[in-house]
Order: sequence, then structure tokens, then C-alpha cells
Amino acid sequence: MQPFRITPATSAHGPASSGARQIAGGTNLVDLMRLGVERPAALVDLDKLPAPSLRGITRLPDGTFRIGALTRMAEALADPALCAALPMVAQSLALAASPQIRNMASLGGNLLQRTRCPYFRDVSWPCNKRERGSGCAAMEGITRHHAILGTSGSCIAAYPGDFAQAALALDARIEITGKGGLRRMNLARLHRLPGGTPDAETALDADETITAIYLPAPGWARRSLFLKRRERAAYSFALVSVACALDMAGDRVREVRLALGGVATIPWRAVPAERLLAGERLTEECAHAAGVAAFADAVLRPDNAFKRDLGVAMIVRALIAARDLDITEARP
Repeated sequence: MQPFRITPATSAHGPASSGARQIAGGTNLVDLMRLGVERPAALVDLDKLPAPSLRGITRLPDGTFRIGALTRMAEALADPALCAALPMVAQSLALAASPQIRNMASLGGNLLQRTRCPYFRDVSWPCNKRERGSGCAAMEGITRHHAILGTSGSCIAAYPGDFAQAALALDARIEITGKGGLRRMNLARLHRLPGGTPDAETALDADETITAIYLPAPGWARRSLFLKRRERAAYSFALVSVACALDMAGDRVREVRLALGGVATIPWRAVPAERLLAGERLTEECAHAAGVAAFADAVLRPDNAFKRDLGVAMIVRALIAARDLDITEARP
């Protein structure tokens, strides 16, 4: 790790021109600094900011949860009201990382974590995400863990998180603070498809910081769950994950939310599947058709082609399990 300076932040936005990086829990950034992927000359520590609005969970009058961006993953998982109202959020946190990392990682930082692509993390390989225009070693490499949705000719790295998918399915919004003031945007706009510029990963300006996350909590969201298939039972990133919430009218779907992880370059909303299901009787056949629709645009490689079939099966499993969920007992 190269030498760097670290200074406490004085406000929730960082210097844009000094080469400094903001740090909160540091569970992703420090890891990448050790590998030489990130080489900031200075770190601005957000963690000691004396701003109560950056921490904790509050319930707004309309039922929405406001979560300060420095709130730890473990703190959110320990909030009984959040877990009862939004089971898929609680389950996404419980299945993410290790208890030690959940105790350190902030939720704002978790949304911004970078890919686990081995070619990105090994600086001896060319990587367009690390250095624009340098090439992508993954294209002809081992692609078992790479994306099949939202890819480009420049990048096929998968987004690694879990919480973002549950938040995306709820149409979450984020609060952003920068030198230009405060603004809010839909979480769906935060992560950028790689296109020809995979190094530009988010819609944040260099001086901006996520300061809060707003999670809507409609009553029907208690009928929700988060499924994750991974290569070992603990502390592993998703091969495929599904965040699913259902609003049912009898045996028919009034509204459904589906977001996918492990299969796309960004947190991925399965909009074609949602449209296909709306108003339909939720049978296994219908759920399967929705799963097929979700992956209609998948770009497969020999190593990761299995993700399509696995993803379809996971969507079917999630939908049927959510349909049969007794929401009076829905808990993480």
C-alpha cells in the first residue's frame, strides 16, 4: 500500500481536485488499496463527522424509512421495525459479507462497493474499469462470476452487492450532498451501465457523498424475500440473487418487484418479468415465463451460461415462496 494522508472530514462532501478519496467503514476501499487498485494520495474520513442525520434509522410519517448513510449494516439488521416491514432488506443484509464486515461497513458505502472481478483486482491484467481504454482481460478469461446482463464490449464485471437489489426493488431514493448543495435521486439512477466508459461507475460528482437512503415501506412489502445462491454457505458473493416483493389480490398479482444480483453489471431490475406478471394468476408456469423474460437479453459465455438457467429457477422459487408467505409471520 502506498503512503497516504488521512484527515477527518469537516463536511459531508469531499475535495474534488486533490486526489483525495472519502472513506467511512473502509471495508472495500482499504482492501483495494492493499491490492494497489486504489492509490489515493489522501483519505478524508467521514466516520467522525458530528452529524446525527448521517446515522440511525427513523420512520417518516408516510412510513418510509430514512437511513443515515453512515449507519452500519449490522445496525440496520438489528432494527426490529425495519426487519418486520421489509423482510427482503433484512435478509439481504443477513446474507451479505461476514458479521465482522457488517459491523464496520456503512450502508452508503455498501451501495458504492466496487466489483470483485479478479481481472479488476489484479493490476497485472488490463482492465477498462481500472484504466479506461486499457482493454478487458475478462473477455477471453475465466468468466464464471461475470455478468450476463447489462454488459458491453468494454466490461462484463458483475456488481457484487446484495442490499442494493432489495433497495432497488422498493424504488428507494438516495440523498446526496455536495458543494452544490443537497439533491435526491432514485437509486435506479445511481449505478451506470459500463458502455464504453466502465470506469465511470456512478452518477455522483467527485465532491458528492450519499448522506441518506430512503426505503418506502408499503404494507404489502411484508410479502417479500431475498434469495441468494452462492458457492459456499457463508461469506461469499452471489452467483445469482433475487429480491422479490408481491402485492397480491387473491391469487392474482396486483404488483410485483423483482431485482437481480450476481448476473448484471449494475443492480438489475427485472422489468420485463414484472410486466409479464402484472394481473396474472401466479402459477409455476407463469413464474417460469417471467424468469425467461427476465433473461431474454442475456449475453452468455461458456463459463457463465449456467447463470441464465439458475436465474430463471431462482425467480420461480422466489415468486412461489413469496406467494405462499404468511405475511402475518414475515420476519427475517
